[in-house]
Amino acid sequence: MASVSETLSLTIVYEDAGDGWVLARVPQVRGAISQGETRVEARDNVIDALRELLAVRFGAPPVTHENGDSDSLRITIAA
Repeated sequence: MASVSETLSLTIVYEDAGDGWVLARVPQVRGAISQGETRVEARDNVIDALRELLAVRFGAPPVTHENGDSDSLRITIAA
């Protein structure tokens, strides 16, 4: 069986939200938006928001068995 490797790349966009806050959003995913007092905090918060959106949409990940056939999926977020 051939191995397939593909990365889903998303972009975090930063904006000045005023009063010293930084707004961070992932334009490719509706609702993936958050803020922080710093760019790093905004990045961490929008990644958490993205995780929550995926959990709400798809539920908790199913339990996988070690002897099962599976592939890893890695999402790359460029910031």
